[in-house]
Amino acid sequence: MTTRRQLHLNLFVYPGGHHEAAWRHHGTDPSRILDIRFYQDLARAAERATFDAVFLADGPSLADNVRYASRFRLEPFTWLSAIAAATERIGLIATASTTYTEPYNLARLFASLDHLSGGRAGWNIVTTGAPQAAQNFGLDAHPVHAERYDRAREFVDVVTKLWDSWEDGALVADQKTGVFADTDRIRAIDHKGRHLKVRGPLNTPRTPQGRPVYVQAGSSRDGRAFAARFAEAVFTAHQTLRSGQEFYADIKARTATLGRDPDRVLVLPGISPFIGSTEAEARALHEEFDELTQPEYSLDLLHRLLGIELRADQLDGPVPRELIETRGERGNGSRFQLVLDIIDREQPTVRGLLHRLAGARGHRVVTGTPEQVADEIQEWFEHGAADGFNIMPPWLPGGFDLFADQVVPILRERGLFRTAYEGATLRDHYGLPRPAGGHAAPITPNTPNTPKEHA
Repeated sequence: MTTRRQLHLNLFVYPGGHHEAAWRHHGTDPSRILDIRFYQDLARAAERATFDAVFLADGPSLADNVRYASRFRLEPFTWLSAIAAATERIGLIATASTTYTEPYNLARLFASLDHLSGGRAGWNIVTTGAPQAAQNFGLDAHPVHAERYDRAREFVDVVTKLWDSWEDGALVADQKTGVFADTDRIRAIDHKGRHLKVRGPLNTPRTPQGRPVYVQAGSSRDGRAFAARFAEAVFTAHQTLRSGQEFYADIKARTATLGRDPDRVLVLPGISPFIGSTEAEARALHEEFDELTQPEYSLDLLHRLLGIELRADQLDGPVPRELIETRGERGNGSRFQLVLDIIDREQPTVRGLLHRLAGARGHRVVTGTPEQVADEIQEWFEHGAADGFNIMPPWLPGGFDLFADQVVPILRERGLFRTAYEGATLRDHYGLPRPAGGHAAPITPNTPNTPKEHA
């Protein structure tokens, strides 16, 4: 059994790749980005590399800039169910919104994924930042930031209770006695809160992991507080080691203050590597992708991030810092602050800033040899900035193949990453315990809440 602290690595899958122009690059085949066999091949490759998990982001609305980039969304439960059937060990992390789903349905979906995968499910908990989602769900306006997080806290409490509404051992399946389920171990939750009202219990037995792994993505003040309370893994974006260290220390301290074990909350920044046999070759590859970007897309992205509208004839001038609107909800966002920090620190031209954001939407882009990429990963891991990383290949499958074939062996040689899986569930891979069940009022036979068979 490995005792030395080791990296945790996820493959963050994005259609075509994480560079905004990936779909235009000759190494990408756009005709395959709706082919499940393409993603099954990717997941099997990540499993051969003993990655902890594959991760699929999601959002409940169509991006405004789909004209220029592969910004559609595949529904993650269907997608990951197909991935589960094609793999055996690798974890399966899906994004699901607490704003635009109902807790009972979401609890069923994740419980089903955890069962059919043998305990490999993880929930990336988001509140949804895209305001255009509201009108897809019968709302006139997107709930404000604070209200979304208030609902999210209650939502996770409810889902947790639902997953715990079956105790371990409630599923008896005793053919001799004829008892299928011990109803004394199946419990209603009777939740009545500010945002939600859910009777329960769940109509699915407790899952192999007890509960899917709780993952959270968001680095705002509310996001950090939410992560400290609920998260077992935190996805985040940072451009500098110092910023990563500050976030890492803050999350661990907040977690400890709440009486949780900081070692059981993994901080996993995103990193998008351009890899070449020499540093010059890697830079040339990076520039090749940047040359495929389209100003219309990039300027629209800047407008959505910072609230400034610029023209193509301003690309080679400085970013007009004085025009950036910092009031309102946009100013509360972690990605807004990250971009603002790049501007203040580097004072790039508009074009330079757009190229910085094109690589991975604000996540760190590393350009260099396999050794240099491994060095950067090791530095963050050993200097208090990360417990591992979400690997965000600029293009797929080639960008991941390079990382798996050339960087992973270096990390293994340095004793930083596993050579084989030591467990079967995502909790095993992350080194997390299986949680004990909760406590609620038991249901009894001959009541309206007694489990019944339905045709």
